[in-house]
Amino acid sequence: MTSDPVLKIHREIRRASDADIESLKGTPTGFVCDAMGRAGAMHRHIAPIVAGSFCGTALTVRTVPRDNLAPWAALSVAKPGDVLVVAAGSDDVSVMGDVLIGMARNAGIVAVVTDGLVRDIAGLEAVGIPVLARGLSPNSPFKNGPGEVGGSVSIGGVVVSPGDVVLGDRDGAVVVPASRIREVTGKLDAIKAKERKMESAVESGDTAPDWLASRLDGGDVIYVD
Repeated sequence: MTSDPVLKIHREIRRASDADIESLKGTPTGFVCDAMGRAGAMHRHIAPIVAGSFCGTALTVRTVPRDNLAPWAALSVAKPGDVLVVAAGSDDVSVMGDVLIGMARNAGIVAVVTDGLVRDIAGLEAVGIPVLARGLSPNSPFKNGPGEVGGSVSIGGVVVSPGDVVLGDRDGAVVVPASRIREVTGKLDAIKAKERKMESAVESGDTAPDWLASRLDGGDVIYVD
């Protein structure tokens, strides 16, 4: 009788094109969410542990609490420009530390995003790539599995699949599905222009946006003296 596999590793992983990555790189996460109907961000609990802006294609990992065999296995199929996305589930044990993330950086991974915990904050800061996680814990994981590398995962209320673009900054992490990359990039110029106009109004000393007065004069607003 054949036992169930400990790991499932997809060797051929779909990745976003260099052109698609470049079209999104450097864009604030808020602008990208605006382009996706004001959505697309992971849960706020997945927050910067080591801050920094990043944009890359998702290298997805599914593991179980208290185990990081699958994240280690992901390094065997990593390519430069990947963002390591690890769905670990909730627990009070770290799923990664500075050694794993340092080797991930050496493999070309540009950022790490997980719904689990991480450890070795001083070492993580020295490694230097952005790390977003649910928090810190010195408790360490085992390496038993099970897990999967290169499949679709659910993390922070968002489904992430191979070929999706993951970008982040100090506000958090956002996922752009592969099927929506062109839609999103097609809206960004208008969103950036709108933001520049609003920022100019702030710099000019305005105390309210130009649309507010007419909105407050609508029939659905009641004033009470």
